[in-house]
Amino acid sequence: MSTVTESVDVHVPVHTAYDQWTQFESFPQFMSGVEEIRQLDDRHTHWVTKIGGVRREFDAEITEQHPDERIAWKSVGGDTSHAGVVTFHRLGDQETRVTVQLEWQPQNLTEKAGSAIGADDMQVKADTRRFKEFVEHRGQATGAWRGDIPRPGA
Repeated sequence: MSTVTESVDVHVPVHTAYDQWTQFESFPQFMSGVEEIRQLDDRHTHWVTKIGGVRREFDAEITEQHPDERIAWKSVGGDTSHAGVVTFHRLGDQETRVTVQLEWQPQNLTEKAGSAIGADDMQVKADTRRFKEFVEHRGQATGAWRGDIPRPGA
């Protein structure tokens, strides 16, 4: 397994950063390698990615979601294995720290080599920086979903 953690401070209120992150279908606008995400229902998304020339399609399930605090997910089905969590920390009225933790299983030699040299770290760092630019430039979220999904067994 490969693990990546990246944080970025965003100059918007915590609810704006959180609300924007709930708009999964907008991810291709700031995440390179993400070609499409479709929201299937409150807990499920369908992803199409192309990273390092490798195209993947998979579904993800939101396993926990609490407004202005965290969103956790894991892949289900498809040809990839990953899980992650993004947390939102209020630093001030107009300042939020967004932290992304991602764990994934490189599948082939190219992905394993890329992970070994830190390409996945660089990708997540660049994507979080583009998220910052995207939401700060807009000043507001493109939408919001404020529902709560308790973690399994809670």
